[in-house]
Amino acid sequence: MITLYGWGPQFDCPSPSPYVMKTEIQLQMLGVAFDRAVADLDAVPKHKAPYVMDGDLLVQDSNFIRAHFEKKLGRSLAAGLSDEDSVTSWALERMAEDHLATVMAMERWLKDDNFFKGPAAFFSDVPEPARAGVMKEVREGIAAGQYARGMGRHTEAERMQLAAWDLQAIAIQLAGQRYLFGDEPTVADASVSAVLISCATEFFDTPLTGLVRDHTNLVGYMDRMKAKYFTKNRWPVPEMA
Repeated sequence: MITLYGWGPQFDCPSPSPYVMKTEIQLQMLGVAFDRAVADLDAVPKHKAPYVMDGDLLVQDSNFIRAHFEKKLGRSLAAGLSDEDSVTSWALERMAEDHLATVMAMERWLKDDNFFKGPAAFFSDVPEPARAGVMKEVREGIAAGQYARGMGRHTEAERMQLAAWDLQAIAIQLAGQRYLFGDEPTVADASVSAVLISCATEFFDTPLTGLVRDHTNLVGYMDRMKAKYFTKNRWPVPEMA
């Protein structure tokens, strides 16, 4: 039995995590039959989701989940791509996940209104007397981490400019195609579409929403990916404290 651990629909997205969305798409692309279960981050060494149980084997991180099943099944989600396109595909994944998604996360976690509307719900199982302190500590840790890596040293306007350049690059690559590299989705479509969906949600008050939706080809692309991979909500509902 194979089980994907993460979270289902939240914040008007198929998952609050683009990385969970990415893995759900890639497992479907590979034709893997799997169940879905709510993640328990304290139960796994890396304390992050997605993670997968393949029988008794724990596989953590979306990239290693993909690699595990590609090796197990003897097939690649990059099959059919030229060497040049494979390089571009990996670069698009890294730009979306490691750069654009960082801007998105800062909008959700470090803006008070957005945080208390959204991510604050993740702390519902923390006893009420300690909850405010725990949330403050986590948010301060995120802010410090982003300052250390450099993104937190930029103004919001500067972060939005960086995001706009990322989005322009994705829109140019997509152009008039259905997917990033042609008529069928390949490996990077999972990562890139998941991050775009996360950035474009209108649940949060952020300029990112408009920056994504200003590209009409990106809007159509997100709609195609959601229709192809997220037409049914099959995630269990987590118990709330």
